[in-house]
Amino acid sequence: MNNFRKTITFQETRECIYEALTSSIPKWWTEMFEGISNDEGQSFTIRFGANVFKTMKVEELIPNTKVVWYVTDSLIGIPELKNKTEWINTKIIWEISTLEDRPELQLTHFGLTPQIECYSICEVGWQNFTDSLTSFIETGIGKPFKI
Repeated sequence: MNNFRKTITFQETRECIYEALTSSIPKWWTEMFEGISNDEGQSFTIRFGANVFKTMKVEELIPNTKVVWYVTDSLIGIPELKNKTEWINTKIIWEISTLEDRPELQLTHFGLTPQIECYSICEVGWQNFTDSLTSFIETGIGKPFKI
């Protein structure tokens, strides 16, 4: 399976990256955020308007190294899709490492493969929001979905 993957290299510290992934989601992903994202076993929901949401359980947190979210509920309520719940039971893993003295972030979305209907839409979404995450980490200003 070809799960969606993206790797980003940063100038900032691993601590900054981890903080953005665990405590600053509304500043780079969506302002429509509720729940707890910085405590294992807790859940959070992100929304993109009235018809799109994802609820994730925080499965694993290894400070400055790894963040794992398991998608427990999801709706991508847009007309282009027949299957609007494809994210359910997928897993999002963020791995922070160091390559040549620079922090590197590897995103893997297990279950988001080219075979599923929302792949091309979600691939564009991930590109936009990882760009926003990069901007937030590097400048303090992201481009989250606005309410």
